[in-house]
Amino acid sequence: MAVDYTVIVLYLAGMLAMGWWGMRRAKSKSDFLVAGRRLGPAMYSGTMAAIVLGGASTIGGVGLGYQYGLSGAWMVFTIGLGLLALSVFFSARIARLKVYTVSEMLDLRYGGRAGVISGLVMWAYTLMLAVTSTIAYATIFDVLFDMNRTVAIILGGSIVVAYSTLGGMWSITLTDMVQFVVKTIGVLLLLLPIAVVKAGGFSEMKAKLPTAYFDPLGIGGETIFTYVLIYTFGMLIGQDIWQRVFTARNDRTAKWGGTVAGTYCLVYALAGAVIGTAAKVMYPKLGSPDDAFATIVKDELPVGVRGLVLAAALAAVMSTSSGALIACATVANNDIWSRLRGGLGRRSGEARDEDAHDEVRGNRVFILIMGVAVIATAIALNNVVEALTVAYNLLVGGLLVPILGGLLWKRGTVHGALASVVVGGLTVIGLMAAYGILANEPVYYGLLASLGAYLVVSLATPATDAAVLAAWRDRLAGRAPEPVSEPVPAAQ
Repeated sequence: MAVDYTVIVLYLAGMLAMGWWGMRRAKSKSDFLVAGRRLGPAMYSGTMAAIVLGGASTIGGVGLGYQYGLSGAWMVFTIGLGLLALSVFFSARIARLKVYTVSEMLDLRYGGRAGVISGLVMWAYTLMLAVTSTIAYATIFDVLFDMNRTVAIILGGSIVVAYSTLGGMWSITLTDMVQFVVKTIGVLLLLLPIAVVKAGGFSEMKAKLPTAYFDPLGIGGETIFTYVLIYTFGMLIGQDIWQRVFTARNDRTAKWGGTVAGTYCLVYALAGAVIGTAAKVMYPKLGSPDDAFATIVKDELPVGVRGLVLAAALAAVMSTSSGALIACATVANNDIWSRLRGGLGRRSGEARDEDAHDEVRGNRVFILIMGVAVIATAIALNNVVEALTVAYNLLVGGLLVPILGGLLWKRGTVHGALASVVVGGLTVIGLMAAYGILANEPVYYGLLASLGAYLVVSLATPATDAAVLAAWRDRLAGRAPEPVSEPVPAAQ
C-alpha cells in the first residue's frame, strides 16, 4: 500500500497548497464568497459537477447499483436532471441578481423580512449536507489506513476546513477542479472499465444476475418520484448550488456551463450503477451495499491505480463538503448573524473600501466556526442517509415554493412567502416525527402544505409594492448597477 499511501498524501498536500494559493487571491468579499464572479465555462462546469457529485453520489451510487442494478442510477440521475433544469431555465436570471445567498434573493423579490427565517432553514440544510459529507471520510480513511472513525473525521474535516478558511471560494474552486479531474480519471476512466472486465463483461453480468438488475425502472416508481422531489427540486434551490451559479462570469456561462455539468452527472450516474452491478457479480454477499465501492477498489485494482481511485472517492467527498461548508458559513454570517446584530443598515453607496478586509476576515472566521461545528456533529451522528434526508426534506418542504413562486408568480407576497416557509417546515418536521425520517410522506405533504399556504396567504394580502417589483425586474434583467459591496438589504 506504500504507493497508494503516497498518492493519497500527495493529493491531500496539494489541496492544502491550493488553499494557501487561493488565500492570495481572496482580497474582497466577492473574491472570498463567489470567486469574484469571474469563472469561465471550463472552470465553472468542472466545479459545478464536483460539488453536486459527492460521497453519496459516488459511494452511495455504487451501493444502489449493487442493490438494484442499473436502476440504481436514478438517485444521481435526478441530481443531474435538477442541475440541467436549473441551468437551462433559471441560472441566467439567478446570476444576474448579483447576490450572495438565496435569502437575499427572497428579500429582493418580496421587499425584505423573509431573510432570517429562510436563512435558518437554509442554514440547517447546508449544515446537515456538510455533516453527511464529513461522515464519509470515516469510510474512506478506514479503507486506506484502518483508522479510527473519529480520527478519520477530524483529519478529513480539518483539511477541508483549512483550505476553505484560507482562500474561500477561490481555494474551493481550484481544489474542485483538481477533484473533478481526479474523479473523472479514477471513476469513469479506470474503475468503470476495470470493474466490468473483472465481472466478465456485460454478457456474464446478465447471465449471473436477475433480469430485474437490468430493468431501468427496477428500483420502483415511487422511489424515483421521491428522488425527483428531493434531489431534482433540491438542486433548484440549494444555497450550495446557487453560490456556484454566482461565480459565473456571465449568464451565458451559467447556462451552458451548468448544462455541461448536468450532462456529466447523467454519465456519472450510469457509471456508478454499472460499477455496483459488476460488484454484485464478484461479491454477491456483502454485508452492506455501501461496502461495494471500497471492496472492489481494495481487492480488484492494481497498486497505484487503487490509490488514485481512492483519491477520487476522497475528492468526491471533499468537493461536496467544502461547498456545503462555505454555503453554511455564508448563510450563518450574511443571513442570520449580520441581520440579528443590525449590521446591514448601511447601503452600498455608503460602503467603505477599508471594509473589504474586515468582510473577508469575518467570513473566514465563520467558515472556521461552522467547520468545527460540522466536525463535532459528524462525530456525534452515525446515519448518513437520515441526516441527508432531514436536510433535503427541510429544504424542499420549506423553501421550494417561495423561491420558485418568487421567480415565476408576480402575485406572491412576503406574507405568503413567510407562511410557506413556516407551514412547510413545521409540516415536514411533524411528519418526520410521526412517520419516521426516511418516510416519503413528510416531503409529499410538506410541499403541498407549503404551496397551499403560499397561494392562500398571498392572495389574501396586499400585492407586493410596485417599486419593489420594478427593482426586482431590473435586477433579473441585469439592468440594475452592481452594488459596491453588495450588502443584503436590512430586515424590515
